[in-house]
Amino acid sequence: MNSKQVYIRLLGYVKPYWKTLAFSVLLLSLLAATEPLFPMMMKPLLDEGFTNKDATFMQWVPIFVVGLFLVRGILTFTSSYASSWVANRLVTDLRALMFSQLTTLPTTYFDHHSSGSLTSKIAYDVNNVTGAATQALTTIVRDTLSLVALLGWLFWLDWKLTIVTLALIPFITIITRYFNSRLRNISGQSQRSMADLTHRIEEASSGHKIIKIFNAQKYEQDRFQLRNEQQRGLAMRATVAASALVPLVQILASFSIALIIWMALNQNDGGTVTAGGFVSYLTAMLMLLPPLKRLTGITATIQKGLAAAESVFEILDEPEEKSAKHQQIPQLNGCIQFNNISFTYPHTEQVILDNFSLEIKCGDTVALVGPSGSGKTTVSNLLARFYNTKSGSITIDEQSISDISLTTLRNSISLVSQDIRLFNDTIAANVAYTEVNPDINKVKSALIAANAWEFVTNLPNKLNTMSGQNGVRLSGGQRQRIAIARAFYKDAPILILDEATSALDTESERSIQAALEQLMKNRTTLVIAHRLSTIEHADNIVVMKDGSIVEQGRHAQLIKKSGLYKHYYKLQFKS
Repeated sequence: MNSKQVYIRLLGYVKPYWKTLAFSVLLLSLLAATEPLFPMMMKPLLDEGFTNKDATFMQWVPIFVVGLFLVRGILTFTSSYASSWVANRLVTDLRALMFSQLTTLPTTYFDHHSSGSLTSKIAYDVNNVTGAATQALTTIVRDTLSLVALLGWLFWLDWKLTIVTLALIPFITIITRYFNSRLRNISGQSQRSMADLTHRIEEASSGHKIIKIFNAQKYEQDRFQLRNEQQRGLAMRATVAASALVPLVQILASFSIALIIWMALNQNDGGTVTAGGFVSYLTAMLMLLPPLKRLTGITATIQKGLAAAESVFEILDEPEEKSAKHQQIPQLNGCIQFNNISFTYPHTEQVILDNFSLEIKCGDTVALVGPSGSGKTTVSNLLARFYNTKSGSITIDEQSISDISLTTLRNSISLVSQDIRLFNDTIAANVAYTEVNPDINKVKSALIAANAWEFVTNLPNKLNTMSGQNGVRLSGGQRQRIAIARAFYKDAPILILDEATSALDTESERSIQAALEQLMKNRTTLVIAHRLSTIEHADNIVVMKDGSIVEQGRHAQLIKKSGLYKHYYKLQFKS
């Protein structure tokens, strides 16, 4: 989109508040209308007050001055409040839209965009948008009307001298256009640099333990400082471009003022121009400079805002996850069929799954084992439609998952993965995630089933204890058990356990295994495990290598085959 299209689209988000913005513009119009009153007062003040000593006029002048500035003060405050209200509503709405969009984007988007850059867009870029959407608009209206009012008075006083003033406009236009393109380019670079800077902060915060154990403080400081200096350089380039525009315009204006003074002092019109008229004209000329300065200076704000708007629209225009258009199915039973699945992750060439086919009957427990990179987790990712298959199909209850709405599909799946993710909320809120008023008895039952109730009761605030960012206030095993309790609470017909007991010690693992087996009853369960002791009772153990199934069967059958499964089993239990 070009600048005009971006700006028009941006104003579309202001449309719901057009009445408030129109009220602000109306007040600014009234404010602009009062602009020439002060230079208009200068003519009678000098001619009638100081020259003719008009007593009545001199009595009313102080009252007029106070009244004028009182009215202007009220108009300025009210219009500023109204425009700020619109600006803050715009920021709030855009942030809500961006966050809402963020929660609906496909997994592939997050694979290629850092959390730091996304944070920067929502927290930083959106603030700059208001400058172009509201501040620039109100400034343009107010100062344009002020210029028109002042020029009208100047034409009234002396149209010949005023034409000299208007000769500046072509030169100002050329200068402004040049700096416009430069500022737009720098603003875009600055926002990308800020996203990179935010990413470095986010990585340093989340990876502080790795930084410390490697004594990498200096290394990370240098990396941050490099980007910090880049941001400073871009900020200074923007400052040079924005700051140079205003004085250049003022220098041009000074030539005009000097020429006008010379012409006024050397007029051969028999002295028809009074001292009051000349002072009034000169005052109005000088009062042209502030609005002219703001109008030329607003260029930086507009270009910065348009660059920020492009960054915001990049997220808003990203395609959401594609859900089925079919009506939602009330309940899935969990009979799963993988049919000739071949899969390669986007932007890579490595084949992760190669002609993968597998049937999981309703209520069965199927375990996937194999070396890292064999495609085990990819199978679960495809089942939950975090990624879409390129060839082949996956069906649940004989219906393609591409024909099942994402809401129905994911309501039917509980996931406990090796990547434990807890939210900075209470224990109860993490277990009953998405429920504003959770069933406390159900929460307690889930924690008991997950062998987590004992440690929860020893926490300072029990169920109301805050877990901290990603559960930082809990141990690894405790976090894992909270995640398992969350699966108990959801009670979905399909259960995916991706290294669900990986963070538990041997004693805790044994105590929770019985609970997991109870949870798996009458549910279709897909278990991904490296610890073979946890899957010995699975209905089917599928051994994978290089994206293909090399053998499958029950534990006893695979041991007798003396194949890859038996090899892994001996490695783990050779003692």
